[in-house]
Amino acid sequence: MDLAAARHAGRSEDENALRDAWVLRPPHGDPGPSGRLFAAWRRLTERSPGVDTAALQSVCTLLGLGWNDRLAFLSDEIDQQLAASRPAPLAAAAVVRTVAAVQPSAELLGWWLADQVLALRLRWPLPVPLLMAEAGGPRRAGRRGGLSPQRDGLDVTVCVAVARGAARACRLAAEIAPRAARLDAVVPKLRAKGAGDAVRRLFGDDVVPGTLQTAALSRFAARRLFDRLVTLGAVRELSGRSSFKLYGL
Repeated sequence: MDLAAARHAGRSEDENALRDAWVLRPPHGDPGPSGRLFAAWRRLTERSPGVDTAALQSVCTLLGLGWNDRLAFLSDEIDQQLAASRPAPLAAAAVVRTVAAVQPSAELLGWWLADQVLALRLRWPLPVPLLMAEAGGPRRAGRRGGLSPQRDGLDVTVCVAVARGAARACRLAAEIAPRAARLDAVVPKLRAKGAGDAVRRLFGDDVVPGTLQTAALSRFAARRLFDRLVTLGAVRELSGRSSFKLYGL
């Protein structure tokens, strides 16, 4: 969904460039605008749903939005939507509409919050970025595709977008599940000390750099481990490069 967010923000990086900006950043270094955008959507999916003032300020920083009083009340707006009896997609649409009204330049934040509202209203353990892909549709004839809070019928289009996003997520899960099962099946064949930590990271993250180093796994051992996993068909090398390789399901 970070690619859809990048398109929505008018950035030209492809998925690999966005991922590289984050994964290959210097330790504790600034990943740049692209990496911060990637980080915003990682934060959405890695933490339990909920938006307080501190979380709102943090994501505004990642999205390049200056903090102000107009944005500060949005956590209260979310609480009001959750207290009402509106269906989840309509509550999400209301939040998008509110953000666009108080600060039109913060539309990307509106979609980030909309996916938070969906998760909170439906009591999901983690948010799923269902709406961002639809909101970040391609431009055609000088106009932005996908969803827009400025268009009529936002409630209906958000309902449709939730259904489309859910179907897309199910298809992706169906693709990943056999790969995850394959990785799980080859774990007993791995003899490298520290292999368990690398496997846990492969299960838990989009990609793992080939330069991974842990207390129990040297960089050299990690390279050998990833080569072994590729040979066994358990993971894929995703960068296509001869150096700075990235591995994942």
